[in-house]
Amino acid sequence: MRDYDSAGIRNIAVVGHGGSGKTSLVDALCFAAGSGKRHGNIRDGTALTDHLPEEVERGYSIALGCAYAEWMESKINFVDTPGSLDFQGDALAGLAATDGALCVVSAVSGVEVGTERMFRAAMQRQDPVLFAVTMMDKEHADFDRIYLEIKSRLTAKVIPVEIPCGEGHEFAGVINLFTQRAYMYTSGAKGEYVETDIPAHCQARFAAYRQELIEAISATDDALLERYLEGQDIDRDDAIHGMKDAMARLDLFPLFCVSAENMIGVRAMLTELVQLMPNAWEMEEIHALTGSEGHATIQLHAKDDGPFAALVFKTLSEPHVGDVSYFRVLSGSVQTGQEVYNATRDVVEKLGHLSVPLGKERVEVQTLHAGDIGCVAKLRNTHTNDTLSTREHPIRLPAITFPESVVHFAVSAAARGEEEKLQQGLHRLHDEDPTLSVAYNPETHETIVGGMGERHLDVAMAVLKRKFGVQADLAPPRIAYRETITAKAEGQGRHKKQTGGRGQFGDCWIRMSPMPRGEGYLFDDRIVGGVIPSKYIPAVDRGIQEAAQRGVLAGFPLVDFRAELYDGSTHSVDSNEMSFKMAGILAFKTVASKCRPVLLEPIDLVEVTVPDRYLGDVLGDLSGRRGQILGTDTDGQQTSVRALVPQAELHLYATQLFSLSHGHGTLTRRFSGYEQVPHEAAQKVVAEHAREMEEATG
Repeated sequence: MRDYDSAGIRNIAVVGHGGSGKTSLVDALCFAAGSGKRHGNIRDGTALTDHLPEEVERGYSIALGCAYAEWMESKINFVDTPGSLDFQGDALAGLAATDGALCVVSAVSGVEVGTERMFRAAMQRQDPVLFAVTMMDKEHADFDRIYLEIKSRLTAKVIPVEIPCGEGHEFAGVINLFTQRAYMYTSGAKGEYVETDIPAHCQARFAAYRQELIEAISATDDALLERYLEGQDIDRDDAIHGMKDAMARLDLFPLFCVSAENMIGVRAMLTELVQLMPNAWEMEEIHALTGSEGHATIQLHAKDDGPFAALVFKTLSEPHVGDVSYFRVLSGSVQTGQEVYNATRDVVEKLGHLSVPLGKERVEVQTLHAGDIGCVAKLRNTHTNDTLSTREHPIRLPAITFPESVVHFAVSAAARGEEEKLQQGLHRLHDEDPTLSVAYNPETHETIVGGMGERHLDVAMAVLKRKFGVQADLAPPRIAYRETITAKAEGQGRHKKQTGGRGQFGDCWIRMSPMPRGEGYLFDDRIVGGVIPSKYIPAVDRGIQEAAQRGVLAGFPLVDFRAELYDGSTHSVDSNEMSFKMAGILAFKTVASKCRPVLLEPIDLVEVTVPDRYLGDVLGDLSGRRGQILGTDTDGQQTSVRALVPQAELHLYATQLFSLSHGHGTLTRRFSGYEQVPHEAAQKVVAEHAREMEEATG
């Protein structure tokens, strides 16, 4: 492979809904260009960018894959992204590493929720987007229907630049509206075609679409519009130039058609990707932080003589290799063996063997130029979202914003003695996939793993077993209930124990009263006259706190109360700190049960955004979960609902929301506070605790 500078490099994220044909299209494009050595497919597990065992077994992408194609003196870096919403973190990382998106839409299924989400994500980044209608050779394929769907559901600025010659089993080639020629498939191994005049039966359709294309391009450029209104012809080169400029301004989104399986339209698409997509040099400057403390701002451009800066957008652990870091060079160039500076973690790394990724293979190179995508293995302390730069010019690039996990389970090792192995494996998986969260809940003593969906966590556990040899079990997380009191009371705690020798004696009187929610615990020493020596008073405090951790209703910590120590007695020989600690425990047990204790449950502030047509179902479901609706905001198409919902009612809520909204709903959760559990629900929790205690002692 030859060297390419930024002007010869195009970085394209291939995005869309799961099953729309993204991976097959990347495989076909690379095979047609010659970088892929065989025409693989999903069914046989031979697709170029789906090489993980979990991907081969399940038949869909779970992690982004990188490949490249050399075409027309240019190098096209493809980042094939997962289509499932469970793995959208990698899809967003793919967009962050590239300069434009190839949005793939099935000619049969049309625009789906994944298509909408990824198109919106590309628009938020202000990236040019090119649409490809795939599977044109399948039964029920309908190019015109898909075009209208994209126009109505995604953007009215979409415009075909290619139309099919035949559909379904009769799909035989494509008609390019720029060149006004037909490219008919010849059954060649790599999608070879014959250029011909437009068939007679396609003339009327071609004329209508050609007119629409020229009008759309002319409307985005005053000079072209003037020529069009004067009746002048707009030739191919002017039309392509006008389209590329309009794409950069997000004024137009070209639409193509292709069959990856039969290699129809694949070579033509490679040509159009080079002609229409921006190269790395043409992209806007990136604003980054520079200096040892990151206080100053620097503008980076994709040129070799700039300061070296690269963003690690993916980390993948490979057997017998270790971690492989995938990065995009935003500025400067880098050579094999060069030492670089990780400004994010303040460490120096050596790039041992620079490579460019091609599916599961890596092609070693001596130099990576500005704008290129590469990978390197065995970096010691570099992870996803880290910036590689130089010690002389430390730079921190803007980090990729990954979505937060929405489905949570308690995870435990299936076999005893593998807890440490489990923790190490989970944290390695988090390094590979930042949307997989791992946290320890000290209140419930559980390790909580979070993901974007149940399928996400199912795959993560399979990877955990394959890579790290740990079988893990998932269970619903325990709810971190708490207890509190609602009334005042007082009483005595008296600990007296006489053995053959020195005995134990501690005696204290306390008053307990409720405090405002969130105030915690307050100990008030009101002893006068030395009835309890000052050296024993802290022991009473410790005893109350220890007993409060075990609660009085269901074994949960009792909070938000004040304990006033106001009287007691002592023994000159038998009293000691332990005796008064026991007295404090007994006093708590005596008094707390008389203070009308109640159960508190954690409440989350939930914000759900759904299209208006699903709003009623979502509101009804939230109400059924004891949710308190705080308010709604709407933009005419979507409504955001804010509600306070008990955590006990939110397990797998993301799955239910997906079902209610057909995948269109989004969810965020934030801990809000604790509120009293309704009596009926509290009784169930108390009864469950009693059963657990009975089984434990039983």
